[in-house]
Amino acid sequence: MSVTISPRQDASALAQAGDWISAHAEGAIADLGRMIAVDTSFPPGLGYDDFAALMEELVAPLGFATERVTVPEALWRVPHGPAAGPRTNLIARRASGRPVCGLYFHVDTVPAAAGWKTDPLRMEREGECLIGLGAADMKGCVAAVLLALRAAEACSVPLAYDPMLLLCTDEEGGLYPGIRYLAEQGQLEGHIVNFNGSAEARIWAGCFGLFNLLVRIHGEAVHAGEGNRRGLGHNAMDGALPLLNALAALKARIASRASALPPPPGKPPLTGQLNVATIKGGTSGGQVPALVEMTLNRRYAPEESFEAALAEIEETIRRAIASVPGLTVETALVGHLAPTDDPGGPHWPRWQAAVGSGFGYAPEDFRRWGAASASDFGWVQRATGHKEVLLGGLGRPSRNIHAPGEHTTSGDIVSLAQAVLNYLAADFRPDINPDLSPSLS
Repeated sequence: MSVTISPRQDASALAQAGDWISAHAEGAIADLGRMIAVDTSFPPGLGYDDFAALMEELVAPLGFATERVTVPEALWRVPHGPAAGPRTNLIARRASGRPVCGLYFHVDTVPAAAGWKTDPLRMEREGECLIGLGAADMKGCVAAVLLALRAAEACSVPLAYDPMLLLCTDEEGGLYPGIRYLAEQGQLEGHIVNFNGSAEARIWAGCFGLFNLLVRIHGEAVHAGEGNRRGLGHNAMDGALPLLNALAALKARIASRASALPPPPGKPPLTGQLNVATIKGGTSGGQVPALVEMTLNRRYAPEESFEAALAEIEETIRRAIASVPGLTVETALVGHLAPTDDPGGPHWPRWQAAVGSGFGYAPEDFRRWGAASASDFGWVQRATGHKEVLLGGLGRPSRNIHAPGEHTTSGDIVSLAQAVLNYLAADFRPDINPDLSPSLS
């Protein structure tokens, strides 16, 4: 779609808005503290309604109309999964006839791991550092974008795009992420900036897929004192031992398979991964365990087949458990993110320029790389047929994402807000805006 932006371009308004961002960063930091306080950890995913209510409150003064879209339970409910609340996604629109730019965020976090020195649901400040679960991944990005939109409003910056906020569920390895459902329901418009990325000078090349497989080994409980007598009891843990050994051997084979996806600068080639993510079993020392459960996480390259990767693991499980008499095993897919293909497209040069302007990167600083981490945008590409996805965010190697002490900085929030403001503004690099009419480009 090509439109003509009326010639109200006022460079001073954009400059004033940049100054406004710096002067009002404390408001964004306060917003971030409120977001972190809402527990949206997945699993189990109990806080989505509360987070949607907070976001409705925060976007209302900016003139956004909001819509809650709930993923049907039949799509996301997994066998033997923990009880969980509704998968409530929030869409916030502000339509004026301009082309739409979607601004995507996943609102879920991983559960807080052991080792936090502070309350993970209460933001702490240490100088510039803002510490809390989801601070960098990716509630800080929501705070930065709201700061940019407030600056544009306060300084009357003409926009090239109508922003559409997409606040979505179950990205952290879920079976049916919210953005997948929105894409399949035809709810997405325009092109999209995905904020599940980096604050570095990066051009995204795509990423691996992943799936999580629940494995349940069934034995038979009996008094522990009788557990070694022939014919009495079947220890499920005895099945876990050969399975873990077989998985360790498979893990090494998988790690030898290099992908053609370009790795981060200075890093070795990206390879497939297999990890035992969770394991539990037994009730007490006085009882032979009748059940062992483990979750396997498999990250697979775009060149690999999901079906083949799954079949390889299931055959490994079958062979290992068959070596221990009296046990049975069942498996269930409990999470799946498809690989994201090369997301390049016509909006990338201008997004790169906006990121460079916000964070102070020169054009020659940017490098193109992929990742073994996964994204829910593989499903978006498949549902819509549109390959282009812009990527930005607050990720840096030092930010402890998915680990105790996760943090971002007030400086990075300001820089990301500047980048978003510039990208949305009509008078920022109109010469490379593919949505402007030729007369203004």
